[in-house]
Parts: sequence; C-alpha cells; structure tokens
Amino acid sequence: MPDETNTVGEKIRILLADDHDLLRHGLRLLFEAQADMQVVGEARTGREAIEQASEQRPDVVVMDISMAEMDGLEACQRIRKLYPEIQVLILTMHESEEYFLQALRIGAAGYLVKKAAPAELSTAVRTLAQGGAYLYPGLAKTLIRAYVSTHDQSPTRLSNQRTMAREKNASLGHALDVLTPREVEVLKYVAEGKTNQEIADMLVLSIKTIQAHRANVMDKLGLHDITHLVRFAIHHGLIAAEPYL
Repeated sequence: MPDETNTVGEKIRILLADDHDLLRHGLRLLFEAQADMQVVGEARTGREAIEQASEQRPDVVVMDISMAEMDGLEACQRIRKLYPEIQVLILTMHESEEYFLQALRIGAAGYLVKKAAPAELSTAVRTLAQGGAYLYPGLAKTLIRAYVSTHDQSPTRLSNQRTMAREKNASLGHALDVLTPREVEVLKYVAEGKTNQEIADMLVLSIKTIQAHRANVMDKLGLHDITHLVRFAIHHGLIAAEPYL
C-alpha cells in the first residue's frame, strides 16, 4: 500500500489545478515560500490535471471546481481512482453543502474555500500529505448532519432510544470484532479528523505505526474514503452525532 506521508526531509509535492493564471501564480509563490513544499506542476483544465497527475505523481493536488473541458470534481474522481495515493484538496469559491458533500463522496480528502487565510491553506496541504482530512470550519458539521438526516428519525423510532442503544451496542461488538483495540482507537481519531502525526503524538507511537494501523482498518472494514469512515464511526457510536444536530 502506498506510503501516506513523505520521508523526513522530502518536500511535499503539489500540483495546482485552476483556470485562473493569476491565482495559480499566487498559490505557487505561497507554497514555494514554505520550506517543506514545492509545486511540481500546473493545470488549467480538469483533463490537464489528470495528465499532470500521471506525469508528476504529486502528493497533493490543489483543485478548483469550475474549470474548462472537465470540472474539478470529475477530475478529482478520476485521479483518486487511477492514483489513490494522491490526495486532493478542493479549493473553491463554493461554500454550498451540495458541492462539499459531493467532493467527499468522490474521494477528496480536503475542502477549503478561497477566502481562507494563506496559513490555513498551507496547513490543509500538510494535513493531507500526512494522510489526514481537512475540512473548512463549519463544513465538518455538515458531513455529520448529512449522515444523520439519511437515517430514520420518525417519532416512533426516536421514542425508543433504549432499544436503539442496545441494538447499537450489539452491532458495535459485531462489526468491530475484526479490529484490534488499537485499531479501533485509531479509527476513532481518524474519523474525528486528526492527522497521522496528531494520532501518533497522542498514542506515543511512530507515524509509520499509525499508518499501518490505519491501512489495516481500511482494509478490514472495506472503507475507502473519509465520508464512509465518518458514517461508520457515527453508526457504531465511536463519535457522537448529537453536537452537530
């Protein structure tokens, strides 16, 4: 399985995909001012982004949504299918829940709006390069609300909370029995949006160990992106949905 983070000392390789030349130039200046980053390619269209991803194999693609020939969402989906080791950060003017949820469903690991501060953009790229997810503040709650809203919330079901709790506990034990206690712990932290580095610091383990646990979790449960992982964690009571309702 591809390594999720760069070897110590290596720079994060970034591909920029945006149809505005001025914005791409500004992003290049921003990233190349960072000691741990380098821009390895640029694309004006979604098709060019796929071609550049194939040629350059960046760690992170910073992708706009609105582009000619092929939009950023379709390009993201194709890149993630062809090169799952490449992480995609959607950088867009769109703050709508529709675009946000669609981006996560097709495999984007991050979503940021263009009004965000430059420091936040750099942080987002580092987070993705470390195998984490980065969501623009406020939108993380949207993901959990979207999951909760797809489930039966009828008065009859809501009035039977004790039965639901018993069923959830039984389901939790059954679904997670393939995981070790440490893997369950890592799953919980990943679903909360913590990076591999943050999890490693919290558990006093190496990043390589966290990467191995995370890969095992994904493989055992058949989870392939952050959307399904969060849904799984909520459904099985690893993270609470109530604060987001």
